[in-house]
Amino acid sequence: MPSVLPTTAVVAEPREVGHSLGADAWHRLRRNRLAVFGGVALLVLTVLCLFGPFFLDVSYQDQDLELGASPPSTEHWLGTDTLGRDLFVRMLYGGRISLGVGLSATLVALTIGVLYGAVAGYVGGKLDAVMMRFVDILYALPFTIFVILLMVIFGRNIILLFVAIGAVEWLTMARIVRGQIMSLKKMEFIEAARALGYGNRRIIFRHLIPNILGPIIVYTTLTIPAVMLLEAFLSFLGLGVQPPMSSWGTLIKDGAEKMEEYWWLLVFPGGVFSLTLFSLNFLGDGLRDALDVRAAKD
Repeated sequence: MPSVLPTTAVVAEPREVGHSLGADAWHRLRRNRLAVFGGVALLVLTVLCLFGPFFLDVSYQDQDLELGASPPSTEHWLGTDTLGRDLFVRMLYGGRISLGVGLSATLVALTIGVLYGAVAGYVGGKLDAVMMRFVDILYALPFTIFVILLMVIFGRNIILLFVAIGAVEWLTMARIVRGQIMSLKKMEFIEAARALGYGNRRIIFRHLIPNILGPIIVYTTLTIPAVMLLEAFLSFLGLGVQPPMSSWGTLIKDGAEKMEEYWWLLVFPGGVFSLTLFSLNFLGDGLRDALDVRAAKD
């Protein structure tokens, strides 16, 4: 009887499942606890400022002169200002202005700065020299005076305030992007893209800009609070938010003037602004690490 040879089962090795750059970035971001905290804090603040006033019966304009400045209580959670206006309600409405100015003006600065810096850095030569000399000229002008001139010429409008601030905050972004582009445009993967016949537009938007998202995002998170402070300064000069409207910057300014007598007028707006600043920094650092396409996969 012929012997039967034993058969060995062939076990297929599990294949490694590939992940997109977006999935890898999301995975790295979720593991960064500080970044998650920053994102959640910003989301909560934004939701409160946008929808909170709809659930309150008090307006930011309602005054109670007899009550005046009173400390936090069950009726007024964060106290009232010198005109008897509820501070919590005014902070919610002020958050709409501050976050709106910060995000909108930063978006304007981001769009102009990234496009301007990417073109200057990639093309180089005489065009780069002319474009960056123009940036140097604008740097020499006091940007606050430039914004004031725009406001005086075109009128005091909250939308114009967004555009005016963004139009002077793009200069540093353009320099950062230009430097990053110049360091990347001679690398092998860009030479390979040129060899494949890709056009300049595709190389800039599909290969260069995605590789510098880290520095862009970090500087963006630093620009937002800087824009908020600039808006507060313009409001102090009478060119920004007009009474009875308020922003976090104007509330902090008013609280600083009366902090010795009414501490809550400075502590609560300053605390919310500080929380926003820390959250932006934490989220920016986390996004920088998560979106670094040159980092090794975990």
